[in-house]
Amino acid sequence: MLLLKDMLMNMITRREFQATGASLLALLLTDNAARAAAIGKLEDIAVAGMNCKLARPAGDVHGGIILIHEWWGLNEQMQSVAAALADEGYLTLAVDLFGRVATNVDEAKQNTQSVDAAKAVSQLQAAKDMLAKETGKIATMGFCFGGGWSLDASLAMPVDATIIYYGRCKKSAAELAKLNGPVLGHFGNLDKFINTEMVDGFEKALAEAGKKAEIYRYDADHAFANPTTARYDEGAAKRSYELSLAFLKANLQA
Repeated sequence: MLLLKDMLMNMITRREFQATGASLLALLLTDNAARAAAIGKLEDIAVAGMNCKLARPAGDVHGGIILIHEWWGLNEQMQSVAAALADEGYLTLAVDLFGRVATNVDEAKQNTQSVDAAKAVSQLQAAKDMLAKETGKIATMGFCFGGGWSLDASLAMPVDATIIYYGRCKKSAAELAKLNGPVLGHFGNLDKFINTEMVDGFEKALAEAGKKAEIYRYDADHAFANPTTARYDEGAAKRSYELSLAFLKANLQA
């Protein structure tokens, strides 16, 4: 079976791919044809009442990832992230905590406010159990709303690594003491939602709890890794994804 990146080489020339200076993920997020091809390879799978998308590696599986969407829901952009992670060898389950995709800010707010925390924890545990049947080490990874839930899930159940993209992280050292594995955080200095004060407190609490963490800050705004928003920052998005892949390799493949 061809790797996704090899399949896409049949759609565009190698020179065009290299000229972007970008990763596979960047291509999927900016090229409609590439994104459609990638999403078409995902499997529909029901997990604890959620209609999820499973991205399966073409070759060896190096670990599992529970991927948690932004406040927009499990849209094509998030499915593209799942496809790119699978091409790196990670069995990736993109969960759907909303059951619908928002088309505007009001709908997105309503979706986030309608989430039952206890039910969400149960669903994420089921997602982990599903992945554990096929792979060993598992990470949580989320963006925005999903970034906060990536952390919350890791506090509710033991996972091997946690990746947070500009997600709510206001936790005490006592709460963070429950973490089983290391944390990688990506935050924007211009973010007024997950602001510098919150991130400073998070770093301090992690240190007090004695937890291994890598926190990176970028001169960018909230949602800097999402090219469908006006706040997208190509440099920060590329760098943060490279760091995420290195973190996953170190903690899931070791």
